[in-house]
Amino acid sequence: MAKTKKRGPHDKVLEALRAFGLKYPGTHYKSPWPGHMDLAVNDKTFAYLSLEGDPLSIGCKLPHSKDVALMLPNTTPTAYGLGRSGWVTANFEDGPAPDLAMLEAWIDESYRAQAPKRLIKQLDQLDQLDRGSPPASTQPAKKKAAKKKQTRKPTNET
Repeated sequence: MAKTKKRGPHDKVLEALRAFGLKYPGTHYKSPWPGHMDLAVNDKTFAYLSLEGDPLSIGCKLPHSKDVALMLPNTTPTAYGLGRSGWVTANFEDGPAPDLAMLEAWIDESYRAQAPKRLIKQLDQLDQLDRGSPPASTQPAKKKAAKKKQTRKPTNET
């Protein structure tokens, strides 16, 4: 009979982070070694995540917010030289639940640092649709169509 792991205090946060990360275009799970179920895009990891039942751990590439993130308790530059490239790891033991919105922002920044430009463009278009505005790619076409209507000269055919 297989042993089931005891649920950890931050398993709900971990599940929410995985669900959040999987909404990004082209995202899939990647487990390069035991003890991780990471998020990747184009086979490039953008979020190292611990497993349910283990203490919550997250590692993300933060090219813009690395310095601020490293001021927080429980954060360190990621091991194996990844810290030099902007990777930050946060480890949360049994303390209070970490700020979910902050960790989602880290996942977003890391995805954008690792994903191909075409997927980032697709993500930006989806974001615009969610906010109710048309995708950026259709806006110039509408402007051109409006200009053509304005510059059209009346014909004197009778």
